Amino acid sequence: MIEHSTASLHLPDEIARQLGQLIQAKKLSPGDRLPSERDLCEQFSVSRPVIREALSRLKSEGVVSIRRGVGVFVTERDPRDGFKIQEVDIEEKFAISQVMELIATVEVSATRLAAMRRTNDDLKQIRRCLLGMEFAIASDRLGDEEDFEFHQAIVVATHNPYFETLSQHLEHTARKMIRHLRSNTKTRHTNLIEAVQAEHQAIYNAIVAGDPIAAELAARTHLENAEKRLAKYMRA
Repeated sequence: MIEHSTASLHLPDEIARQLGQLIQAKKLSPGDRLPSERDLCEQFSVSRPVIREALSRLKSEGVVSIRRGVGVFVTERDPRDGFKIQEVDIEEKFAISQVMELIATVEVSATRLAAMRRTNDDLKQIRRCLLGMEFAIASDRLGDEEDFEFHQAIVVATHNPYFETLSQHLEHTARKMIRHLRSNTKTRHTNLIEAVQAEHQAIYNAIVAGDPIAAELAARTHLENAEKRLAKYMRA
């Protein structure tokens, strides 16, 4: 029986995540037919449009195939064909730590390269995102969208399309964690908001200076502090 999570902010994403976990755990094997839409609706206590959106997400990821009039089936996949991170729940501490480790590796390297390769247009975009975060904070909003756009602008400044592709793949998981982190900063630790923004400013300053060592250090410091803040909220 599939466990229904009430913590989800977006039901189709949560349902797709749980079904994906069943497939990854081999509880649903390639070629197996998924339960009918009606059965899934009953198991998750949601409407058919919600189930269809979840299945559509899995289909777009190549996890399942939909045969009209027949059903939904787990697809045969070669592990070499692609890289996929199953979405993890914010309470899964070890998995969150592993994802953060990967994000840090990518973003620290990207920040170093951005300091070496950025153009004037790149700098304008990064600064625009930085100011967007400041405006969001001043407007009493989370600023998670602006936070992600800031880091994504840095990745774009590497002028390496593979960094961009990997960063986009990490987007969904990373954004969920950023939203959770910033929400807790805003509601429980308002004194940290300025510290977080100062970390972003230090990253920007190093990129403007064209100093890859300072940029790498600033990015590493920011991400290490972000993981510490997330760990603190999870303990609380």
